[in-house]
Amino acid sequence: MSQIKQYILAFALLLCFLAQSQNTVNDDPEIIQSNINHRIEQATDYLEKFNYHEAQKNIDDALSLAIEADNKKSIGIIYAIQGKLQLIIEEEENAINSLNEAKTVQLEIKDYANLASSYKILGEVLISKGDYYQALDYLKSSKNLYEQEDIDKGIAEVLLLEGKTYILLKDYRKARSVLEQSTAVSKKTGLLKTQSEGLINHALVYNKLGDSLKAVNLSNESLQIAKRNNFVAVLNEAYLTASDIHNSIGNYQLSRDYLNRHLKLADSIKNLTRMSSTREQETKYLIEEKNDRIKELEAQAIEEQEDDGVRTLISILSVALITILSLLTLSLYKNNNIRLKTNNMLHKKNGELIIAKEKAELASKTKANFLSTVTHELRTPLYAVTGLSNMLLEENPKPEQIQHLKSLKFSGDYLLTFINDILQINKIEANKVELELEPFNLRKKINNIILALNNSADDNNVKIHFEYDKNLPENFIADQIKISQILINLVGNSIKFTKDGDIWIRIYQMEIKDKIYTLRFEIEDNGIGISQEKQDNMFESFNQGSIQINRKYGGTGLGLSIVKGLIDILKGEIHVKSELGKGTTFFFDIPLEFTVSKEVKESKTSYFDKENMTLDLTNVKILVVEDNKINQMITKKILTKMGLKCDIIDNGTDAVEMIKTNEYNIILMDIHMPGISGIEATKRVRAFDKELTIFALTAVTIEDKMHEFEEAGFTDIIPKPFKQEEFEKKLYNALASKDKPATA
Repeated sequence: MSQIKQYILAFALLLCFLAQSQNTVNDDPEIIQSNINHRIEQATDYLEKFNYHEAQKNIDDALSLAIEADNKKSIGIIYAIQGKLQLIIEEEENAINSLNEAKTVQLEIKDYANLASSYKILGEVLISKGDYYQALDYLKSSKNLYEQEDIDKGIAEVLLLEGKTYILLKDYRKARSVLEQSTAVSKKTGLLKTQSEGLINHALVYNKLGDSLKAVNLSNESLQIAKRNNFVAVLNEAYLTASDIHNSIGNYQLSRDYLNRHLKLADSIKNLTRMSSTREQETKYLIEEKNDRIKELEAQAIEEQEDDGVRTLISILSVALITILSLLTLSLYKNNNIRLKTNNMLHKKNGELIIAKEKAELASKTKANFLSTVTHELRTPLYAVTGLSNMLLEENPKPEQIQHLKSLKFSGDYLLTFINDILQINKIEANKVELELEPFNLRKKINNIILALNNSADDNNVKIHFEYDKNLPENFIADQIKISQILINLVGNSIKFTKDGDIWIRIYQMEIKDKIYTLRFEIEDNGIGISQEKQDNMFESFNQGSIQINRKYGGTGLGLSIVKGLIDILKGEIHVKSELGKGTTFFFDIPLEFTVSKEVKESKTSYFDKENMTLDLTNVKILVVEDNKINQMITKKILTKMGLKCDIIDNGTDAVEMIKTNEYNIILMDIHMPGISGIEATKRVRAFDKELTIFALTAVTIEDKMHEFEEAGFTDIIPKPFKQEEFEKKLYNALASKDKPATA
């Protein structure tokens, strides 16, 4: 009878276990949320206590409950905590995957407060991987969200991480500035742990900057706060940093004492740490433990075969085994449901990503077509504006007209610069900028840039100083045009924002490997400076300090974006240091290849100078195919000044017939015309004449259209409005390549 009671009791226990396992399904939403919150708190608490095994168990339980309840906010928080744990146990790739899951959910439900936390942890993971600049990007995003949500605790922690990152980058002055902000926010809000950690890192920075007394004082203050509040991890870091500081100032005894304390505390932390890396290992461990226990009980049963209680023990053991197997089956069932839900969510997100990608590609094509149309429509009248203003200035205008014509020319040049900047930004974003490597003299190039900008500097009463490392060679192989454009933009900016001051240009060597020199370029001024807020996004397109600055100083807001893009193409990096009212320093590092050869000599600027002309232009004939009457007049006048004769036709169909019945040396073909286009006309010409030189004289310069010109058979492209020197050079080279110019 007693044996039956024992069976009944065992099965009752089994039913209790099964009922308890189903409570999470049957509980109401408030109880489920309470359970989720409790497990999240437990997981966070175990992380603080270095008990990673228990932390993982609570994370798994919380995630299972949250997914069943479809509580997206909790799911995002749990994935972020999972990422934090994986970072601690050095599973960086798994951490990134978990944090990406958290980001996806939080962006979907606009949970910006917890999204800021996910960005912060992702920044920590990237710091651990050594990807410091990408880490800074995520930390800045996190800080912006914390500021948006007015969460001081998060702001202080992110500033602390930024400071640590700048220490790793050895930018100690930047680290000092950021850590000062972190300490100030921590003190204001009573965040003692963040304050203590910030102080010890601050001490490390001051030690690196040579202020040992300040470093020791900050170190002592950090140690006092950490000891008083039992911040074990911070105290461990503080002991090690204090040891390094005292060692650097020659106080070796105290340095050894702090080092011994650090080692003792580190061993203690290590003993506290218990982690389980995977769920499979944990399951395997449990099964092995149960199997060992079963074997032990079976051995006892064999030894006590003659005892009446053996059967009872075997029955209890059987019930226990059934219970364990039932629980494992239930666990597998739940895990399978979670996996199915997760897979469905992933498929849904993948579909959304594909749609987003298609929309982005469509937007990119639309933007390219829009730029092609707008730039063509703007460049065509600009050709008339710049051409006519140049011609009028050269034709001895009345004194009272000169200023008006110069203003007209300036406005045209400004608009053309703006259009070219937009086009260059488009090329950089589309990765269509190619490097043109050639030998050049770097020192001479910078001197020429300074000479070109001296007039602007004189207008603002600014003096430019140039410092070139005397041990640095002068001849390098690189894309000198892009380097010139970077320097002109940066020095031009300094001139624009400096009044009655100085600008320093410095070039010196950072490192050398084989023939590759990594050079540091610095442009420093004592102008109006830039606020910290504006520094965070100053390299973005169309970004300016303010509307007032734009009105006062002018500019399109594209210059620094172009500079950043060009430096990236040259495999360099750019940074900025600035303080309002005191000035700004831009510095960038780029690799250049040393060469012993001299730079390529510049060709003469006037190709059709009558005194130096070597070509016989007597019988040279050019056909201009252009439908705009003003452009016809300007082009003809330019060619006449060069000593060249030309015919003009206003449509593609008649142009083809004239080419068939006349012998021309060069064709200047517009693209957009009534009737057939310049592209179609060129294709028809190529059907009977493969050698004739045909230039596309067009305002279309977007690279996506270039393949159409090549397929049509154009020899080259001359964009409108063209530079006089470039126009002359292309015509001269085309005529010089012919042994005997064609005659009329």
